[in-house]
Amino acid sequence: MRHNETPSGPSVRVLRVGEQVRHVLSEILARGDVHDDVLTNHPVSVTEVRMSPDLRHATVFVKPLLGRDEEAVIKALRTNTAYLQREVAHRIRMKYAAKLKFLPDESFDEASHIDALLRDPKVMRDLESGEES
Repeated sequence: MRHNETPSGPSVRVLRVGEQVRHVLSEILARGDVHDDVLTNHPVSVTEVRMSPDLRHATVFVKPLLGRDEEAVIKALRTNTAYLQREVAHRIRMKYAAKLKFLPDESFDEASHIDALLRDPKVMRDLESGEES
């Protein structure tokens, strides 16, 4: 275990910086500061930012509004990574500019899939029979 991690996960500092990066990226994208047609035409939510323990790498989870054109949005973000890294480094005073890695946030899709499974009549029947015993 590294000195800045607790047994239960990342340190408070790592979590705080991740949240700051999330806020900055959300603001940049909401204001349309990135001059990219795809990003201009697709509102993007930055759902989570996970920082590495040394704060040099940030995995940014994003979801386009209504999940439309997700691949095009991710590609546009990756194309504009250098600009976004500079802006984040400028707005959050850190020793190093964190390298940003953009990934689609699939947690909503996973939650929908689990919900659909739980609503399946066969699963509901099994759950109800389990309550009787």
